[in-house]
Amino acid sequence: MIVPVILSGGSGTRLWPVSTSAAPKQFQPLIGEVSLFRQTLDRVADRARFAAPLVVCGPGHVAPVEADLAAAGIADARVIVEPAARNTAPAIALAARACDPDSLLLVMPADHVMTDVTAFLRAIDTARPAVEAGAIATFGIAPSHPETGYGYIAAGEVHPDAPGVHSVRRFVEKPPRERAEAMLAEGGHYWNAGIFLMRADHFLTELERQQPAMAAACTAAMTDARHDGGRVHPDTDAFLHSPADSIDYAVMERADRVVVAPVDPGWSDVGGWAALHTLGAKDDAGNVRIGDVVTLDAERNYLRADGGKRIAVVGVSDLIVVTHGDDILVIPRERAQEVKAIVEYLAAHPPR
Repeated sequence: MIVPVILSGGSGTRLWPVSTSAAPKQFQPLIGEVSLFRQTLDRVADRARFAAPLVVCGPGHVAPVEADLAAAGIADARVIVEPAARNTAPAIALAARACDPDSLLLVMPADHVMTDVTAFLRAIDTARPAVEAGAIATFGIAPSHPETGYGYIAAGEVHPDAPGVHSVRRFVEKPPRERAEAMLAEGGHYWNAGIFLMRADHFLTELERQQPAMAAACTAAMTDARHDGGRVHPDTDAFLHSPADSIDYAVMERADRVVVAPVDPGWSDVGGWAALHTLGAKDDAGNVRIGDVVTLDAERNYLRADGGKRIAVVGVSDLIVVTHGDDILVIPRERAQEVKAIVEYLAAHPPR
């Protein structure tokens, strides 16, 4: 069976004030009734296909992770508690060391949305023969528009062992709009969702070849790990010797055998409030209204009233208005990515 490895780091600062470092977006019910992390668990709940999940998170997120695991009825999950944040490559290395060498790992961020899980499961089945033959597979999302906030994957020839899977010609960092438009016009380019299928030993071999210091630190950290029930605590001193880097930079861009499985699962990384407007159910005027919301002559707004407060808007369009606790956010929808600047400002100017 495939081991789901769920990476639950990050603070989701572009979704302030709902998402904070103490309660980040993956533990919030931003779409639907349950958290994004719980939705990720549900995506791999079929025990005929998937083994018990392996979650990698920081110490501050153990409680919400375990609460969602309990709510999902999962009693046999393992939780690797990272001593410090070191980005995705070391996190995956810890998970790979916690599994049998020939285990198939499905690596997923905890904070994404998929509306067509069946399509995603089919893509996993499509990619599996190539992975069992030695490749590391990434899943390329069929692009709907020339997005500049995502990296892209350029697909090459069809893999001989897996029809529907392609070799990767190159990874493209977040492009300017003109290049994104050209890639869509050319075809064969996909959004990089940061989701991977790999054998544990194949990933570790690539890591040792390309990032020996990282591989050594993570191996030492897991060799001397402390186990507390379902929790795994890597050795802190050893892990702090690991460089910090993403799997894309540390491994994928120079790996020997990388393939992409194209898929269109209704995916979003929920990267900001504008994404939630796109995903949300809209009224006849294009407004997404959550909670106690009143609109008069208002169009295409995202309006979210949390915590018992009411939002009333009149004669405005294309705004994001969010109340949460004592905080209120008002920002044009087209500038939604700038919420991160608010978080940075508030960190630099704490209340007296």
